[in-house]
Amino acid sequence: MGFSGISIWQLLIVLAIIVLLFGTKKLRGMGGDIGGAVKGFKKAMSDDTASEQEKSEQIQQSEKSTVDDSTNTEKNKDSNKV
Repeated sequence: MGFSGISIWQLLIVLAIIVLLFGTKKLRGMGGDIGGAVKGFKKAMSDDTASEQEKSEQIQQSEKSTVDDSTNTEKNKDSNKV
């Protein structure tokens, strides 16, 4: 028993019919196209993740510099009062 009642022999027969209809050359080309699409998708996802990480790092840096600037401003005000 294979996939929900389909035996291995039935799958092999279907595969043989597909090879006869399309030919190995065309199937190989389709496989290469699908593989290229999957690689492109994975690369786009990793690039998107990297750009999101860069944005979050930039936001953290800008927040940190804003906090540092406000701290420096408060120190300047205190020194001017003295």
